[in-house]
Amino acid sequence: MDSVYCKVADKYDSVTDVMSLYMNKVWKQWFVERMKPIPGEKLLDVAGGTCEIAKRYLTYQDNVNGDNSSTVHVVDFNKDMLRVGQHRLANTQWVKDNRVTFAQGNAEDLVDIPDNSMDAYSISAGMHNLPHPEKAVQEAFRVLKPGGRFACLEYGYVDMPVFGHISRWYWDNMLPAIGGWLANDRPSYERLARSVRSFPHQKQFTKVIRRTGFHLPGKGYELFQCGMMVVYIATKPPNA
Repeated sequence: MDSVYCKVADKYDSVTDVMSLYMNKVWKQWFVERMKPIPGEKLLDVAGGTCEIAKRYLTYQDNVNGDNSSTVHVVDFNKDMLRVGQHRLANTQWVKDNRVTFAQGNAEDLVDIPDNSMDAYSISAGMHNLPHPEKAVQEAFRVLKPGGRFACLEYGYVDMPVFGHISRWYWDNMLPAIGGWLANDRPSYERLARSVRSFPHQKQFTKVIRRTGFHLPGKGYELFQCGMMVVYIATKPPNA
């Protein structure tokens, strides 16, 4: 999937806006609010290339928590996506104060991140791109401090019969068409659609998270727009 993002990095957010019927930014703001940022914490944002989550997270810390000490370390496998994010935040006070940093890295092997070093971990619409999502969850568990929070926003399955059928049709037909129209790259968006459709159902992915050792309350996930997007918020046990 890395080649997909190399080709579309500069247009990724604009294409995603249209693809999501301009709900993408709403989803990500909803996700950051569900994360309940804590003043002074260190967030590891994985697959965070264009820095939408980093930007919204630090804005929340500044404006809601009145906090100017929290930090975000953005990791992405794709250097072109990272370039877009670095350019977007280049002139911000966050960069000047070293509150946001960037590194190229693999979500399934965060070799440069020490054990038990992060207060929170986020990944937004990135798990479906990974060959082995369970390895990324294991790495999240490793790098988080005991009591740290794992937050994942991912495309989900719409189980309502009619709406679910429309959703699947949209992914299979409209997403590649939009990618071809706006990014002039239909094949890349066909591969992207297949990766989304092949990701486990939310009920199955909660089992992956729990098997890793995370505490995931209740049914383990929250649906947005009937399952178009799903958020998972888990905690690493204090004695882990």
